Amino acid sequence: MKLPSPGTLLPRLRRRNAKRRGPEGEAARKASWPSLASVLLPLLVATAFLLSWEGAVRLSGSDLFPRPIEVAGGIVELVEKGLLFKYIVASLFRVTWGFFLAVLLGVPFGLLLGWFGWAFKAFNPMIQVLRPISPIAWIPVAILWFGVSDAAPVFLIFLASVFPITVSATAAVQNMQLVYLRAARNFGLTRMQLFRRVILPATLPQIITGVRIALGVAWLVVVAAEMIAVNSGLGFLIIDARNAGKRYDLVVAGMVMIGLIGLVLDLLVRRLEHFEEVSWGYGNR
Repeated sequence: MKLPSPGTLLPRLRRRNAKRRGPEGEAARKASWPSLASVLLPLLVATAFLLSWEGAVRLSGSDLFPRPIEVAGGIVELVEKGLLFKYIVASLFRVTWGFFLAVLLGVPFGLLLGWFGWAFKAFNPMIQVLRPISPIAWIPVAILWFGVSDAAPVFLIFLASVFPITVSATAAVQNMQLVYLRAARNFGLTRMQLFRRVILPATLPQIITGVRIALGVAWLVVVAAEMIAVNSGLGFLIIDARNAGKRYDLVVAGMVMIGLIGLVLDLLVRRLEHFEEVSWGYGNR
């Protein structure tokens, strides 16, 4: 049999490799599209929002509500005065303490209520009575107890966060599939081993979801509390800018910073969903 010459063999090999790489290259391009879209689509929406904002202000002919460029100037002014970083740190400090205390109490208490039926029957009615009360309604009581200090907003953030976390942890245990418990009992696990190896891993995805919701509520409450109970933070910035010469550019600048920080906090909590102990409960994304 006559072998092909090197001049004809190399092009054949190149064409064959190109055919093999073709579907893989196409799959790689398809795989890269979601990551690209996750960046481009939010940018397009943000650009459309800013253009709509600018157009609405121009069409209204009113100077009460600032344009986007004026808000950007207000943010730059706050940075130059050293106030923006100071207020952001103050708000995050209060949220961190109140939210940490809520997680520290809410998660184990919720697991306890979900696992022991007698505890759920005893405490659930009281939880359902206290849970619908708005944390804002507690502001006069918080000021009466703690005065105008950081303790008042920390207390309000704790109240706003602890109930969603407790309820989500309780529901996570109660809705756990019985097949996990039956399989664990067949292996003769002790109660402590059952809790550590089965109950806690099975409930973590739902608990993380409750923590994420509670963090959003906590960030809302700290802004409202700072408008009344303290004299620092992003909430205080908004109310102070309104009172001091009606600086609505600074008011909206504070609102923008609240939204951006809320987005960052939500992204940080969502990173917990990628841990192996938790990711199984969210399916393929």
